[in-house]
Amino acid sequence: MDNYKYLAIVDWVKDYIASQKLGPNDRFLTEKQLCEIHNVSRQTVRQALMMLESENVLCRVRGSGTFVSGGSAPQTKAPGKKSIGVISTYFSDYIFPHIVTGIESVLNEAGYAMQLAITHNQVLEETQALESMISHGVTGLIVEPSKSALPNPNTALYAELKRLDIPLVFFNAKYPWADFPCAAMDDEAAGRTVTDYLIKCGHRSIAGLFALDDIQGHKRYSGYMKSCLEHRITGWENNVFWFATNDRSALFRYAKGKLLDLMDSVTAVVCYNDRLAISLMQMCREKGIRVPEDLSVVGIDDSRYASICDVPLTTVHHPHSKLGEAAAELLLGIIDRRDTAPKDKFFVPELIVRSSVAQL
Repeated sequence: MDNYKYLAIVDWVKDYIASQKLGPNDRFLTEKQLCEIHNVSRQTVRQALMMLESENVLCRVRGSGTFVSGGSAPQTKAPGKKSIGVISTYFSDYIFPHIVTGIESVLNEAGYAMQLAITHNQVLEETQALESMISHGVTGLIVEPSKSALPNPNTALYAELKRLDIPLVFFNAKYPWADFPCAAMDDEAAGRTVTDYLIKCGHRSIAGLFALDDIQGHKRYSGYMKSCLEHRITGWENNVFWFATNDRSALFRYAKGKLLDLMDSVTAVVCYNDRLAISLMQMCREKGIRVPEDLSVVGIDDSRYASICDVPLTTVHHPHSKLGEAAAELLLGIIDRRDTAPKDKFFVPELIVRSSVAQL
């Protein structure tokens, strides 16, 4: 049965890596090749890859392929050691490794192993991860939701977790219908902070670029909106551009004309995150739009790219490692029955001023 075949593939992959003497970051076989070698469905192969990824044997990079992990050794659960499942939308770069490292440090100190699964912000991969974690008998779960602002097919699974009394904490965001606690940056305050700063610098015509399919995008938009209303900024509603997170990489191809028209009509722009802000600044450079002389740009997250891009980016700092630690501590408090009425933990964003905003 396919339910058991994936375990055989897991063992085969570990033997294959050893026999072929593959090292960290070496490219591994594709899903299609594994399907052909083992004569199984792609679903079975993906189940095996998810387990190998959670054990830090392999790392899947969306759009690039599968690679041998850069870790010094595969992470395996020690005999008799309780484990916590961690489900993240991404891992390979940006702020996510810091968050997961923060989670892992607290769990290790408390004597728990960590099982990691990556969803690539896909709700069906979240389904697979939740089912796998439940079947492996995890003591608790720490989850970053996928497409958190959209209807979700996993509500029954989360209800099942409640029924099974498996503690769960969300991080970065949580579904509006979920009553599990969450550790997150105050995203509304983040949007408000960067918008307030632009207005303080004299900007009155401010655009906003926000993700439509996750709650963080909605909250950051809410902060932008409230700042504009409080300061009597006009026309802000017509200066908002919404995008889907999975289309972010293609945004500057299929919507470049619309974005350029929008940038031409404002003096500043609030970006959903640093990654988007840096891509926008690259487009501006290609089109001869000077930052900050012609257009001021702010981001959110204070990623490692913010300080090293061509024009160092003004942004707000994401607590990443501390947020991960807080999520783990919140979960452990529930597990140990120390916290019988857990509350959301929000971090106040800190403004980081660099060179991407002009004074008017």
